[in-house]
Amino acid sequence: MLYHFYEWNHAALVPLRAAADATKLFYKNPLNPLSHMPVGRSMAAAAELFERTTRVYGKPEFGLHETVVDGQRIPVQDKVVWQKPFGQLLHFERELPKRHGNDPRFLVVAPMSGHYATLLRGTVEALLPYADVYITDWRDARKVPLADGKFDLDDYVDYLIEMLQFLGPDTHVIGVCQPAVPVMMAVARMEADGDDCAPATMTLMGGPIDTRINPTSVNQLAQEKGIDWFRDNVVMPVPFPQPGFMRQVYPGFLQLTGFMSMNLDRHMTAHKEFFWHLVKDDGDSADKHREFYDEYNAVMDLTAEFYLQTVDEVFIKHSLPKGEMMHRGQRIDLTKIRRTALLTVEGENDDISGVGQTEAAQHLCVNIPDDKRVHYVQPKVGHYGVFNGSRFRAEICPRIVDFALTHGTTHSAASLPKRGQPATATGTPEREGAVAEREAKAETLGKDVTGAGETVLAGAVVSESGAAKAVAAAARAAVTPASEAVGPAKAKKSAVGAAKTAAAKPTTKSPASARKPAARKAAAKSAPVTEAKPAKAPAPQPRPAANDQPASADAAKPAPVAETKPVVEAVKPAAKVEKPAGPIAAAKPAAEAAKPGENVAAAKPDIAKPEQVAASASAGNTAPEAKTAAPVAGKPETGGNRQTRRAAATRRRR
Repeated sequence: MLYHFYEWNHAALVPLRAAADATKLFYKNPLNPLSHMPVGRSMAAAAELFERTTRVYGKPEFGLHETVVDGQRIPVQDKVVWQKPFGQLLHFERELPKRHGNDPRFLVVAPMSGHYATLLRGTVEALLPYADVYITDWRDARKVPLADGKFDLDDYVDYLIEMLQFLGPDTHVIGVCQPAVPVMMAVARMEADGDDCAPATMTLMGGPIDTRINPTSVNQLAQEKGIDWFRDNVVMPVPFPQPGFMRQVYPGFLQLTGFMSMNLDRHMTAHKEFFWHLVKDDGDSADKHREFYDEYNAVMDLTAEFYLQTVDEVFIKHSLPKGEMMHRGQRIDLTKIRRTALLTVEGENDDISGVGQTEAAQHLCVNIPDDKRVHYVQPKVGHYGVFNGSRFRAEICPRIVDFALTHGTTHSAASLPKRGQPATATGTPEREGAVAEREAKAETLGKDVTGAGETVLAGAVVSESGAAKAVAAAARAAVTPASEAVGPAKAKKSAVGAAKTAAAKPTTKSPASARKPAARKAAAKSAPVTEAKPAKAPAPQPRPAANDQPASADAAKPAPVAETKPVVEAVKPAAKVEKPAGPIAAAKPAAEAAKPGENVAAAKPDIAKPEQVAASASAGNTAPEAKTAAPVAGKPETGGNRQTRRAAATRRRR
């Protein structure tokens, strides 16, 4: 009876809405002096706000009458080219310039989740300059007579297959949100039947492929309530006098109520600001509000059989990722998809389809070659921003068009050479965008994403994403240097720690042990750092060498940094200074002794390579960290120090 009360309430408010319309016209009339005063604009704003909040919004128009192709503005006209009781296929026909080649053909599958296909107006508008666009236009279930029969998820898939067969081969299908599941089902059936009209590419955007990954409040509601609760509470007959009288439906006003309740404070704030925009005569801001809510408030009813089957199979049983989805008595086998390229798109902040739910399609379609897979996560967008808005036009739409141009066969650019890649299928797509942010968010939320992709293959459940991530981690470890793996700060700390250990203990390694990887790493870390301690007493103290060179000619070869930068620029104060070992200090000439009260800064030495350290150790130099002194900024060079540097340069030239 809730639907009947809703209709009765709307009918009872008709006189009040008529009075509100008359009041708005009276106070907005330019001949009325009050229309130019704040009090008049306030009355008109209040009347318009009341009328809009009590209105039942009808289906909007697409209103796309022109686009720009090759720098020319051309007219566009939408035509119905295929029709059935519960849906039709719209073609946005463009009058292309002469000598313009064939563009890729797109079938945009609009969601049947409460809103009309016009919700994707921005999606179509962004594609029109580059593609020949078709879109599914679903009918309001309360407008379809009961005599036209039922419409469930199986019928939805049949409609998609017939549309793809009508359009012919080399069609690129785009499933936005809810249609991602039936699009995969239709493509799998066509591939299994060997249909030549199977799409060339399949783009899934923000779809609930596997709602076990990062479940949102919508997914959790379905799990908590169960299918019986939905059947008893949200399914009701269409009231009189609608054409679909007595048809069991899921009402659109319930869907709209659920959407608005998720962000009720935002909607209340938006309507309050709309009132003040009208009072201040801010026409641009008021028009933006009208444009958005005329589309957002326009909702349609869904047939009860389609709604309940979708909730049960997709959100409660998770039949598709488990390999248990059926269509007309036949099991949907996603491993049959081999020729269709797959692009998945997600939004980083999607609160309807959780991040990672759409990517699960990449792990389910295991037989698609790797060069036909791409997964993209758009940063800083929610669910609506995945298919509309400025970021969609600037970053997502170009990727979709490029993906179609790459894998299409009949458009004008199909003859261009393509990048050659091995046609292997490892189940790992090329991942782009805010993938790292997605993984960080998944960890923060405490959700497990490793078991995202499960497919029933020969009676056994095989997990795809865990193996793929293990392979990717092993590949990254093989090509990442040790200093990059631990990070710059940790690498620097490790080098300082190794130097302190080398300074505290005498090095007694044999040449054989110095050749080992661990010994080479320790020697390479200890070589760059030498530390000094300033004098405690006024008496002259021996100054330690800051850049002593190894005695070996091979180990004396400087690093590339030392050849391009002056020694003076490398002078940095040590984080912690210690008194040098006795033998090293005693080996310094008396002329290098520091004067009382002087601050001696340790110069940053040249970094010896591991192979140089190993060669030095094999020559009998068991202390590669001992190097000849480099001149200190602000102090004149002594004769012994100058001769030592000349001798080192001579050895390097040899």
